[in-house]
Amino acid sequence: MNNNAELQTDVQDAIKWEPLMHAAEIGVTVKDGVVTLTGTVDSYGKKLEAEKAAKNVVGVKAVVEQIKVKFPNSWSKTDNDIATEVLSALKLNWLVPDEKLKVKIEDGWVTLDGQLHYNYQREAAKDAVRFQMGVKGVTDNIVIQSETHDAIEKANIEGALKRNWNINDNDIKVQATGHKVTLTGTVNSWFQKDEASRMAWGAPGVWNVDNELAVEYAQKAMKTAK
Repeated sequence: MNNNAELQTDVQDAIKWEPLMHAAEIGVTVKDGVVTLTGTVDSYGKKLEAEKAAKNVVGVKAVVEQIKVKFPNSWSKTDNDIATEVLSALKLNWLVPDEKLKVKIEDGWVTLDGQLHYNYQREAAKDAVRFQMGVKGVTDNIVIQSETHDAIEKANIEGALKRNWNINDNDIKVQATGHKVTLTGTVNSWFQKDEASRMAWGAPGVWNVDNELAVEYAQKAMKTAK
């Protein structure tokens, strides 16, 4: 198991490896597997890249993200400018039924509202927005309501998890109630946690996924070493 200093170095290296990032922008502190990120970046996309890079490092149990987005003093863009570019980006992304979404911009912060049939459409909408210059953050209020109203087949999700070689499904419990899926248990990494969510969202009839999986890589690594 990595100690705090080793894990701090690993996270710093992972962030530096990202093409958008510069080492001087992000501060990293670590305590017992909990990583805190601080600093200032000039785009919301960089903020998300830093968080994603930290989550994917082996041994990270949780990420506390305190990064601020600040643009150069010489650069300015109004909310109207941002709104025009965001609406254009959504329209150009063929995965996003933009006519079903409403967009609000307030001091550079984008709020997405609406109802979509699939989670991949919601993710595509957020991806289209996050790298637009001037965006400081994104609030996702999009509701998923699939075209099928059939109850979720729990066995379908369990089968999908079992087929995915990235996931140790033995430690994941699936509960399906109506159109909601709840995942509990443990996984070895944040990547596995996110992958489990993605698999659950792929099941017909899913309107909501509550991912309560705990990341416990360190404990598992110690048991394996004994």
